Amino acid sequence: MHDSRRAVFLDHASLDLGDLDLTPLREVFDELVLHPGSTPDEVVERLQGAQAAISNKVPLNAETLAACPELKLILVAATGTNNIDLVAASERGIVVSNCQGYGTPSVAQHTLMLLLALATRLPDYQTAVRAGRWQQAAQFCLLDFPIVELEGKTLGLLGHGELGGAVARLAEAFGMHVLLGQLPGRPPRKDRLPLDELLPQVDALTLHCPLTEQTRGLIGAAELALMKPHAFLINTARGGLVDEQALADALRRGHLGGAATDVLTQEPPRDGNPLLAGDIPRLIVTPHSAWGSREARQRIVGQLTENATAYFAGAPRRLVG
Repeated sequence: MHDSRRAVFLDHASLDLGDLDLTPLREVFDELVLHPGSTPDEVVERLQGAQAAISNKVPLNAETLAACPELKLILVAATGTNNIDLVAASERGIVVSNCQGYGTPSVAQHTLMLLLALATRLPDYQTAVRAGRWQQAAQFCLLDFPIVELEGKTLGLLGHGELGGAVARLAEAFGMHVLLGQLPGRPPRKDRLPLDELLPQVDALTLHCPLTEQTRGLIGAAELALMKPHAFLINTARGGLVDEQALADALRRGHLGGAATDVLTQEPPRDGNPLLAGDIPRLIVTPHSAWGSREARQRIVGQLTENATAYFAGAPRRLVG
């Protein structure tokens, strides 16, 4: 007979929109308590008597962990663990497991969707039709915005892990030639081009690397200036990789064929952001939604279930820290 297994999901609504099957996860625990969200002031009280905490983005700091002596397991419903004090968890013997690779198909198709929308000027044509411009056109078609074919163009990738590899395969299916860039702080590789060699060659650049001290501000004014005047920039990784003001300035000047981002430095952007100004041409911003397909979110439930089951079997997996 095991001790009572009680788990508390601190921000369940960040994962489940009411469309997921939580049955597998419920079956691992004797009790699974779901909170749509939790403020920092609510966390300690909610975790009392719980062996396991499940968190997507709710912070679990050293003070919180010290006030929850029964806590033995933290299940992160995401890949990033910057909201967890991993040192404090380790010192208290708390196992931390995360989820990995769950969003690859969703983010990869979102990346290509953004690139295709820029290349075909989809937002501009939608706006024109809504404004009645097609109805008033002299010809059967409206071709006011230049359309670019991806076939034969060069795509630069920064970050070639599982996600970057998936994007590369999709781009190649459209007939693109893929070049890989060398990330700062990584050992040089023969198949990776330094940024100053990569950027002038690409017709589109897409980012799939983590945000670290080495990659923060990776694409700034100097890097944008190296890119072709009609190149596209796509960021579905992390907001801090791109200097947002420099990108806004470049687009306003007409340097770059367009840009699209699913991420900003602050999310949600409650304090505004240079890329949310209404006068920036050829820019698409999506609200960190690339990962959010139902299939991807159900995979997270599956991985949380696997991680919890493995922990209770004495062989924890997907360990971080």
